[in-house]
Amino acid sequence: MKYLKQVSLCFFLLNSSLLSADIIEISPSADPYSEIQEALILASIGDTIKLSDGYYELEDSLSIDVDGISLIGSSINGTILSFINQQSGAQGLLVTSNDVTLKKFTIQNAKGDAIKAKGVDNIKFINVKTEWTGGPSSLNGAYGLYPVESTNVLIDGCVAIGASDAGIYVGQSKNIIVKNSTAEFNVAGIEIENSYYADVYNNTATNNTGGILVFDLPSLPQQGGHHVRVFDNNVVNNNTDNFAPEGNIVGEVPRGTGVLVQANSDVEIFNNNIGGNETINIAVVTYSYETDDEQYNPHPSRIQIHNNKFGISGHNPDLETGELAKILYELSEGDMPDIFWDGVVPISKILSSKVKKETIILGNNGDATFLSISPIKYMLPFLNPVIRDYDWFVGDISPLERVVLSEN
Repeated sequence: MKYLKQVSLCFFLLNSSLLSADIIEISPSADPYSEIQEALILASIGDTIKLSDGYYELEDSLSIDVDGISLIGSSINGTILSFINQQSGAQGLLVTSNDVTLKKFTIQNAKGDAIKAKGVDNIKFINVKTEWTGGPSSLNGAYGLYPVESTNVLIDGCVAIGASDAGIYVGQSKNIIVKNSTAEFNVAGIEIENSYYADVYNNTATNNTGGILVFDLPSLPQQGGHHVRVFDNNVVNNNTDNFAPEGNIVGEVPRGTGVLVQANSDVEIFNNNIGGNETINIAVVTYSYETDDEQYNPHPSRIQIHNNKFGISGHNPDLETGELAKILYELSEGDMPDIFWDGVVPISKILSSKVKKETIILGNNGDATFLSISPIKYMLPFLNPVIRDYDWFVGDISPLERVVLSEN
């Protein structure tokens, strides 16, 4: 009986909280920043701050640090939060609390990142748009949607345009779904970095420098990125010149890259439409820079590529940006493949054919072409290091499990 009373009390408190939730409605005004930020500060769990249709010009960064609230506009293109004259803050909107929903609005021309969520659980971006309206420029903010060090991340029906790093970026996070979204005219359209368990599907990545990137980098608190599924996406015509600021790692991505995997394990790329990318449709590479991070593994492993539809690629490679396209163009003698693996394996395993076949596992990809490099032959100038034998890398596909988000 005591247990039943406790359950009943918890149920009553929960429902009381929901019943007392408020909807705070805000319209464009002479001082929209003060009105919106005050509402976000005073909100309680369950409250919704509802922004009406219109144009809100903000000079300061907004922030959310209250759990369980929603910031909702009228529609993705109807509610515009403009930071064109932003005077302070490193981003347009910063979220540092759990169980937050952002929905149906646009953030334009943020001084830095458009929306950053750091160290949060259960963050939802639904029908949200981020945009720099002046076109591709190294002066644009780095990231559009930017959840980092977070868990249970949902990005659904969103649009990201013009970021000088990645339009949709999820880094050092776990349990991620990016779906039904569009990334256009960014350096990287969609990027999953140093993260575990991500599903990226039903998205369109077009007119970026690189369409979809799956990266793992050293010297970060979370590394060893794994279990990423990239499927049912359109990754087409990603041929915008790279406009990343100097020194940025994505500044090495050549124009015309479809999907680029670097140093991750357990990545499955399937059922995508990939084509019109002028350098390469899919590339799998080792992290090639020196690092003092002794725990970092720079080598990709168990990258499964199957049942994709490939269009034309490699017909106008970017020979000015980074080394990837230059090396590939030289090795292929201009006959660029659909799928490329750089062939680099740990020195201790360089003589093992097993590790090579475990790095790349190919399934049926229609008439796709493949190219890799034999490291041993590459070091001997009188031998041809190029491997074009697609069938040698064909193996049994072991589908990864789908990602399921948990809501606490």
